Amino acid sequence: MNSLRVAGKGTSANGRAYIFLAILVAGVSGSAAAADLKDMVGKWRWQDFTIEVAACKGDNICAKVAAGPKNVGLDVFASKLTAKDGDWFGQITHPETKETYNTRFQQKGKDRWQLDGCTAARVCLTGEFVRVK
Repeated sequence: MNSLRVAGKGTSANGRAYIFLAILVAGVSGSAAAADLKDMVGKWRWQDFTIEVAACKGDNICAKVAAGPKNVGLDVFASKLTAKDGDWFGQITHPETKETYNTRFQQKGKDRWQLDGCTAARVCLTGEFVRVK
């Protein structure tokens, strides 16, 4: 289930600092080592969109909207993803609104990545990438 919420005035600065959007990592074993970005290569369902993730320059990955109600071909990853404390962090562009979210990705299994994060305006989003088989 995907939900969109706006951070309320009662959210502390520390709380906001730890809320990031979302797409990779903390291994199922609970290890602090980040999952390999290659684990995300493939086709994924996110909301009403199909996202295709592929290897690109160097050790990075790229993602584009492969199918959906709008913006097919849009680059989804707006920055290189970096590993920290078993998760991956980076900026993604929402395929529907084109807003950029600071995102945390956590791997929740071979075929699921949890994403959560917020825009600079504190519009927050939580969702999952589910592998298309």
